[in-house]
Amino acid sequence: MTAVDKKTLDRFRELDQTIKSYHEALGVLYWDLRTGAPRKGVATRSEAIGVLSAEAFRLTTSDEMGELLERLSEQQVLASLDEVQAKLVRENKLQYDKSKKIPPKLNQEFVILTSQAESYWEEAKEKDDYAGFQPYLDKIIDLTNQMIDLRGAGASRYDTLLDDYEPGLTTAQLDQVFGELRSKLVPLAASIAASSHQPDTSFLRQTYSKAAQKDFSLYILRQMGYDFDAGRLDESVHPFATGLNPGDVRITTRYLEEDVTSALFGTIHEGGHALYEQNIGKELIGTSLSEGTSMGIHESQSRFWENMIGRSRPFWERYMGELRQRFPGQLDVPVEQFYRGINVVSPSLIRIEADELTYNLHIIIRYEIEKMIFNEGVKAAELPEIWNAKYKEYLGIVPPTNRDGVLQDVHWSGGAFGYFPSYALGNMYAAQFMDTMERELPQLWSLVGSGELLPIKEWLTERIYKFGKLQTPSEIIERVTGQPLDSSYLFRYLESKYKDIYKL
Repeated sequence: MTAVDKKTLDRFRELDQTIKSYHEALGVLYWDLRTGAPRKGVATRSEAIGVLSAEAFRLTTSDEMGELLERLSEQQVLASLDEVQAKLVRENKLQYDKSKKIPPKLNQEFVILTSQAESYWEEAKEKDDYAGFQPYLDKIIDLTNQMIDLRGAGASRYDTLLDDYEPGLTTAQLDQVFGELRSKLVPLAASIAASSHQPDTSFLRQTYSKAAQKDFSLYILRQMGYDFDAGRLDESVHPFATGLNPGDVRITTRYLEEDVTSALFGTIHEGGHALYEQNIGKELIGTSLSEGTSMGIHESQSRFWENMIGRSRPFWERYMGELRQRFPGQLDVPVEQFYRGINVVSPSLIRIEADELTYNLHIIIRYEIEKMIFNEGVKAAELPEIWNAKYKEYLGIVPPTNRDGVLQDVHWSGGAFGYFPSYALGNMYAAQFMDTMERELPQLWSLVGSGELLPIKEWLTERIYKFGKLQTPSEIIERVTGQPLDSSYLFRYLESKYKDIYKL
C-alpha cells in the first residue's frame, strides 16, 4: 500500500470510529429513555438524540467519506487490504450509498419522532389508547414511505425495509419460506389441540415474588456466561438488549407477579442477544463491524438460548431444584410436569409470551400487515381491525383490547418496520445451527443436564459471535452448517419435540 493509500485508510478508520462513538452515545440515551427517564424530559431528550444522530448521519454521508470510500474501493487498493479493512470499506460503502439518498433533515425528523413515539407508546399501551398513539404511527408510516421512495423500491416496496435487517432478503423469498412453514405448522397445531394428553399448567397460576424472580434470572444469566462486568439487568415495559460495545451490553426484562416464566424466558432471550455482542472479536472493537451481522442471526441466538436450551427437558432436570428453592412450597411438581407445562401449545394474544410453535404465526401476522401498509397503502386507522381479523383467522382468538392487540409491541413506535420477520428467521437459523451443534458437540444434552453451559457459549463464539459483522448471514449459515438456510430443520425440531410432549 502506498503512503497515500495508508493516509486514506487511516482517515477512513478515524471517521468510522467517530461515527461508532456517536452511536454508542446514542445507545446510552435510548437505554435511559426506556428504563426510567422522567416523562417530562422525553421531548427534550428526543431533540438531543436527534442532534447527535444528525451529526453521525452527516459524517456517514459527508463528501469526505464519499471520497475516501471511492479511493479505497478501487480494485487494486481493496485487494491490498486485510480482511477486516476490506469488509469495513464494503460495509461503509453500502451504508453510504443507502444513506446518501436520504436528506439529513428528513433523517433527523424521523429520529426525533421515533424517540418521542417510543415513550408515548408506553403510555398509550398502559391506557389502552390507540387513538392517542395513532397520529405518531401515521407520521412514522408517512416518513418511512418517503424514505422508500428516495432509496428506491425493489420488486416490492417492503423489500427496501427488509434489507435493513436481513441484507439481500426479499418479500418473494419470505413468502415462500413462510408459506412452507405455515402449511406444516397449522396441521401440527391442530393435532396438538386434538390430543388427549394436554399438559397441566394450573400450578403456574400463582403469585410469584418479583424479588425472587429477579434473583433466579440473575443466576441463570451467570450460568449462561453473561459477563456482569460487561453488562447489567434492568426492568422495562418491553424487554430489550443494547450492545454499546462488547464491554457494555445491557439487557432488560419485565417481571409479572402472576407469571413465573415471563421474566425468566425474557431474560434468557435477551441474554442470548447479549452473549453475541459481548463475545465479538477484539480486532473489531471500535469499528462498525463490532455488532451482529443481521437481526435474523441475532434472533437465532436469543431464540436458541430461550427455547432450545431454556425450555429443554435436560435444562430443567438441572435447574428445577434451584427454582423451587426461590419459591418454597409453590412449585412442588415433578420436573416432567413443569417441562410439559412451560411447553404447552395454546393460541395466545401476546407474541412475547407465545409458545414456540404458534410464535411463528404471530410473526407471519405482523409480516402480512406490514406488507399491507407499504405495498397496499393500508392506513394506521385500519390496523386494529386488520390485526384482530388476522388473529381470528390464524389463531382463532380476538384481542379484547388494543393493549393486547395492535399496541402490544414497541417496534412500530421505533419505526422498525421490516424487523419482525427476523424472529421467525432466527428460529430457522437456530434449528439449523443446533443440528450441526448436536453432531459436533455430541455431549450437548448431557452438558445442559449437568449445568455446564459454557462449552455451548464457546462453540457459538468460535463459529458465530467472534465474527461480528465480518461475514454475511448467508456466509455464516453455510460455513457453520454446510448449506443455505433451510426451514425444514425448524419444522423437524418442533415436530419431534411436540409429538413427544403431546404423545402424538
